[in-house]
Amino acid sequence: MNSISKEIQNRLFDLQDKNYKDFQAKLIPNINYDTIIGVRTPELRRFAGELVKDKNINLFLEALPHKYFEENQLHAFIISGKKDYGECMELLKAFLPYIDNWATCDQLSPKVFKKHKKELLKDIFKWIKSKNTYTVRFGTGMLMQHFLDEDFEERYIEAVSKIRSEEYYINMMTAWYFATALAKQYESSVKYIKEHKLDTWTHNKAIQKALESRRVSDEHKEYLRTLKITNKGYKGN
Repeated sequence: MNSISKEIQNRLFDLQDKNYKDFQAKLIPNINYDTIIGVRTPELRRFAGELVKDKNINLFLEALPHKYFEENQLHAFIISGKKDYGECMELLKAFLPYIDNWATCDQLSPKVFKKHKKELLKDIFKWIKSKNTYTVRFGTGMLMQHFLDEDFEERYIEAVSKIRSEEYYINMMTAWYFATALAKQYESSVKYIKEHKLDTWTHNKAIQKALESRRVSDEHKEYLRTLKITNKGYKGN
């Protein structure tokens, strides 16, 4: 282990909150309890802000895989703050295969992507076809975050509708994407629900999340309730 990685681990344990560790472990049940230190997100963000100024930070970023969840969080926050698109993307592609949980995946959100959407799309379409759970989830999340407003095209919804997986964290993101699309691009997205373009679980979860959203109108919610699939053992909510 290089010296900066050791220093980072020591600092993380100094920031440890053991009660928060137990809380965090319940939110991320798929990772080993012993790999969670227990550091609150605001503390991690502040620490990441300090680390970007360290001239040796690349040694930490290259030291993959990391041992602790919080190290992955720091890594995600550092990448998210990179201002150079090329550097950001290089670091991101090196890191994506090592992401092992939804929290790190979802909090990895490079600000520079807003200025490079055309280039970003090419990689998004590669990511959503990946065999890696969190690479697919990340790509879908980027489509949801950056391409459901003024840069929207229906082919993006079509691409997400074709994702098929047995992985809970992929299907949950697909459902989240469609619930958001139903709020922002209703006419384009509702037909994918009406025509049952998604697997049953994701279909129903997308409707559930749309019904919970304040951004979906009462009229649209009333119609969406009629589209829930109740066969194959699904009892609805």
